Amino acid sequence: MPLTLAQTQQLIAAAHDHAGGRGLTVTVAVVDEGGLLQALARMDGAPPLSAQIAEAKAVGAAVWHRDGDQLAAVQDSRAAFFASVSTLARLPIIPADGSVVIRDDGAVLGAVGVSGAKPEEDRECAEAGMRAALSG
Repeated sequence: MPLTLAQTQQLIAAAHDHAGGRGLTVTVAVVDEGGLLQALARMDGAPPLSAQIAEAKAVGAAVWHRDGDQLAAVQDSRAAFFASVSTLARLPIIPADGSVVIRDDGAVLGAVGVSGAKPEEDRECAEAGMRAALSG
């Protein structure tokens, strides 16, 4: 079962708060376990393309059940396979840091993708949001 709307909104708010506290402007996308968009919010000043990138990062994490940095490793080690499987998703998959799978007791609830800052900063924002959504 995916996150509730309230959890999704809490996740986005926490990720944006984390980013704002560091002087960053990002977009946060939350998808369900099938990679379908639940919510997306772009902070004032975040690059326009960051919306599509955040969603593509989240979709990849959700359908592969791997965080973005792990997806990048799969792409590096099995490029042809990754490219073939990526065409099966509804969006191009971006295998990059800044997306994390959302799990509860081992069950995949979906994923969050963040774009607009450096990859490691995107990931920190995603993790801050996920922690807030799962703790509340």
